[in-house]
Amino acid sequence: MLLRDERAQVVEYCLRMQADDLTVGTSGNLSVRSGDHIAITPSGVPYDQLTPELVCVIDLDGAKVSDGLEPSSEVPMHTAVYQHTDARAVVHTHPLYCTALSVLLTEVPPVHYMIALLGGPVRVAPYARFGSAELAENSVRAMAGRFGVLLQNHGATTYGATLAKAYDRGIYLEWVCRLYHQARLLGEPNLLPAAEIDEVAQVLRGYGQSVR
Repeated sequence: MLLRDERAQVVEYCLRMQADDLTVGTSGNLSVRSGDHIAITPSGVPYDQLTPELVCVIDLDGAKVSDGLEPSSEVPMHTAVYQHTDARAVVHTHPLYCTALSVLLTEVPPVHYMIALLGGPVRVAPYARFGSAELAENSVRAMAGRFGVLLQNHGATTYGATLAKAYDRGIYLEWVCRLYHQARLLGEPNLLPAAEIDEVAQVLRGYGQSVR
């Protein structure tokens, strides 16, 4: 089976994504790249019914390589991230706090130093319909110099050198968004300067928390 290991990873992290409340129902999608091929979630399959055999394989242009189900409607966004970055895995989620802040903000501010794992304050890409080329373009533009992005009135996308890193960034992004939301309920949050975020990024590299 083509991309057997990558397909198995997709299933494993889809189940985690559901357990971690990063998505609702069959929404959200993720992918892993190997060479010129991408293993990506199929469209409309409940995660608890997903098997490696049902995971789709596409090429870097988004064309189907494997027989079977149709791939995620967000193929354009996944392929755009791979084309414009050195990503080896992409995670797209619809978590509550990321999505809530995407409705209100143009950028998630540096309310906590762990935002350094995302490359700094996370921008919000302008709204475009899901699955569209416009959404893909908006996403990669807003993601420049970052490892994650919020999608206005939609959700979040993160990437990394492995699926584990891409997923962890999604977890941290949702946590920072939740922290900012909770702080704003109490008052005006103190924000960290850009120099501190850069310094934290260097320290995290020393701890093995690579930004790749």
